[in-house]
Amino acid sequence: MDKRISGYATAILDLAEAEGELGRVETEFLALGQAVEKSAELRSTLTDPNLPVDKKSAIIDDLMGGRASSLTVGLVQFIVAQGRTSDIPEIARTFVEKAVESRSRALAEVRSAVPLDDATIERLAAALGKATGKKVEVKVVVDESVIGGIVARVGDVVIDGTVSNAITELRQAVLSR
Repeated sequence: MDKRISGYATAILDLAEAEGELGRVETEFLALGQAVEKSAELRSTLTDPNLPVDKKSAIIDDLMGGRASSLTVGLVQFIVAQGRTSDIPEIARTFVEKAVESRSRALAEVRSAVPLDDATIERLAAALGKATGKKVEVKVVVDESVIGGIVARVGDVVIDGTVSNAITELRQAVLSR
């Protein structure tokens, strides 16, 4: 792991814990990391060396302002001002992993096309815990590219329970006969 990414993640963890906003900052950073990772337009705009930092800051304000905590917005603006925007997805992932580890758990990142209710998240945590042999904390990321079902990642293990994956597996099974 890159020492800078780990350093940013640790600093964010320490600040969020000190402010008593760890849960909220985790959720907001994970969502932002996914947005930057998935949107080539957002990523290229925020990493454009010709765009002044104040313009990038205004974009962050428009994107997150009012919906995210002032702590999260300030931390993201700091990262952008440092020219580390391209690292936001990895910083977010590392930060959330460190936060979950601080609670002696493993992170399960679950992608779903729709938000999941608490009961479903609890069932997922139990099932993923059983499958991995670890206490698991589930963080749900709404991903509209997931068509039916979910994709879960716990560490290096990916469990793809999407409809498109089931169709692909069925197609391969039919073609291999």
